[in-house]
Amino acid sequence: MEGVCDQKGLLEYMRKSTPPPFLLKTYMLVEDPATDDVISWNTEGTAFVVWQPAEFARDLLPTLFKHSNFSSFVRQLNTYGFRKVATNRWEFCNDKFRKGEKDQLCDIRRRKAWANNNKQQSAALTQAAAAASPAGQESDEDQRSSSTSSSSEFTTLVDENKRLKKENGVLSSELTSMKNKCKELLDLVAKYAHSEKEEEDDGHDQRPKLFGVRLEVEGEMEKKRKRAQVLSESASILLSQACK
Repeated sequence: MEGVCDQKGLLEYMRKSTPPPFLLKTYMLVEDPATDDVISWNTEGTAFVVWQPAEFARDLLPTLFKHSNFSSFVRQLNTYGFRKVATNRWEFCNDKFRKGEKDQLCDIRRRKAWANNNKQQSAALTQAAAAASPAGQESDEDQRSSSTSSSSEFTTLVDENKRLKKENGVLSSELTSMKNKCKELLDLVAKYAHSEKEEEDDGHDQRPKLFGVRLEVEGEMEKKRKRAQVLSESASILLSQACK
């Protein structure tokens, strides 16, 4: 249950912090100085104007929206609260869509419910846009594309969350294995040190002394070399296993 809540929280954060693709693409078209003769900001930078609807639909829309239907573009603007503010040209305004204030795009959201007067206004604008656009495609391809994009983003986030959880489990398992190998290595070293100390404390040690220090005899030295070799080999095995 906690995982579901965390996932919902992540999706909500992503939704609020990322502008809708339609708005980003439209902002890019308006901002591009190379297309100012077709679409650009008004003088105050508070709205944008489509100066040449036919050229805009034919040459610019397909580059970002995969269609060339000006009326569909206008319908999309309506769903995000844009208003046509001039009678003699295609000028659209939204309080959060302004020149130099791209960060405010996150605050623009698609309308979930319209009043009757908004529906009538939308229908009128769509009919006018259809008259200005080139003859041909009358589809909602951009709306379907936006819906598909939102669904795809959701699926991508879910898949990414699953992948991260899986990787986290693998890393946790590897960390536990490393800790166990380190403990085994430390125990092996401690065991060797303990055996050395026991031999030193053994009162039956018959090795000769020189100035109070036990002398190493050949048999004892060989014994210690073998013990050190076993310790070294065991440590190498543990380290190689830990590094896999």
